[in-house]
Amino acid sequence: MNKDTRLSDVLHVLLHMGQVDGALTSEELAKTMGTNPAVFRRTMAGLRKAGYVKSFKGHGGGWQLNRPLREITLLNVYEALNRPTLFAIGSRSRHPDCVIEQNVNSALSSTLLRAESLLLERFGEITLDVLIP
Repeated sequence: MNKDTRLSDVLHVLLHMGQVDGALTSEELAKTMGTNPAVFRRTMAGLRKAGYVKSFKGHGGGWQLNRPLREITLLNVYEALNRPTLFAIGSRSRHPDCVIEQNVNSALSSTLLRAESLLLERFGEITLDVLIP
């Protein structure tokens, strides 16, 4: 199963953006994500809409942070990426009348919800500036 690396990729890009003055092009930043500029721009659209980055067209254009890294949390970035799936664990639904299947699904569901809640709480506590060495 392929892992969704968008959160990690975008965090990497944002941290690089925080270390330079001026704009970086989609081509430059797409390279750091290992993708092409069009995919990069689509990935960053939610961050631009949320106000964390801004982009400029034309000669001298590119992408810049719109807020300091200390004002952006992991949770902000996660939400701007439309909340990618955190866990790949699913439940069976072959026999919905089976009490055992219902109990297993209930246990998995409640545990995953609790884990997600704790993870998102922690994401909200971590600002991007603390990730800079």
